[in-house]
Amino acid sequence: MLGGVCTAVARHLGWSVGTTRWVAVALTCCGGAGGLLYLWLWALTPLEPGADGAPDRMHRRVAVPWVLFAVAAACAVAVLGGGWLPVTGGSAGTLSMLILVMVVCAVGAVGWDQLIDAAPAPRLDRGAAVMRVLAGGVLVAVSVLAPTIWGARATGFAWALFGVTLLAGVAVLAGPWALRLWKELIAERTARVREEQRAEIAAHLHDSVLQTLALIQTRAGASSEVARIARAQERELREWLYAGSGTADSDLATELRDFAAALELDFAVRIEVVTVGETPERSGGEIAAAAREAMLNAARHAGGEVSVYIEGAPAVVDVFVRDRGPGFTIERVPEDRLGVRESILGRMRRAGGTATVGPGAGAGTEVHLHLERGEGTSA
Repeated sequence: MLGGVCTAVARHLGWSVGTTRWVAVALTCCGGAGGLLYLWLWALTPLEPGADGAPDRMHRRVAVPWVLFAVAAACAVAVLGGGWLPVTGGSAGTLSMLILVMVVCAVGAVGWDQLIDAAPAPRLDRGAAVMRVLAGGVLVAVSVLAPTIWGARATGFAWALFGVTLLAGVAVLAGPWALRLWKELIAERTARVREEQRAEIAAHLHDSVLQTLALIQTRAGASSEVARIARAQERELREWLYAGSGTADSDLATELRDFAAALELDFAVRIEVVTVGETPERSGGEIAAAAREAMLNAARHAGGEVSVYIEGAPAVVDVFVRDRGPGFTIERVPEDRLGVRESILGRMRRAGGTATVGPGAGAGTEVHLHLERGEGTSA
């Protein structure tokens, strides 16, 4: 319930959880051995690995920060209420002890919430900020009101604790904000150092490995096996160097570049994807599917050099797929061949766009896909 120690020990020994807890209580009665053993296991035993192999985050059924805050609040009520009672022989020492316990519990509650339960269960995190404000307010209120209530009856040590209480209250109120700011600064500095290291590695590889791979592609020819392997390795290396710079939700240009990389591994082809402007089209749209089919046909039947030109605007997108093969006309394609008619022309027509297939500039074939966002669906 608090630390998961008895549950873990019971699982390890094959006992029931209830039996393990009663054994811990019995050992605690033997000179406190059970309590010390419990604290030792809680502090030094690592957390059980989660599904991904990393230590799992523990979610306690008891909100420990609120328990500590409740103890601190009870001590605060005793300190403020005890000042109206007649002074007894042990009242001064009791006052100091109550103040000390109050400060330790209030600071411990906030510290536990910030450091140990850094990512608690949502049901325990809803009132965490309220608890921190209340703990700081209790400490500040006691440090201001208690000297007035107790007056000369408080000892010198108690007056020193009043000052400590005020400092602790300020720390509780401002500490979480300072800790969060410090973590953000550390994270920013770490990211900056990693980015500088990545830039140095990228510059070194660009001057050596990437230039060598580019030279291999130029000398070996676009459609040769060596050039395709070198191009694939260059693309993988660039993706590794600049990992994290792309978006998780792939856009049209990224989708077509990835598809071009896959085609270059399967066919003797070199596909160059060029983008002009920005388009809101995503990777799952109809125009992306039609462009992939056109690229596949060009790689399968033409080979060599294939150019994919994407021209985007907020309201319209055009995709041109050009190859340098022998060329063909749609009229000469048999009626039972539905690749071009349905996967390209029919798909664009159903999406509200247009598609044309014709001869390219000089030689080969050019497939032009056009889609206006106002005419059909976008993605």
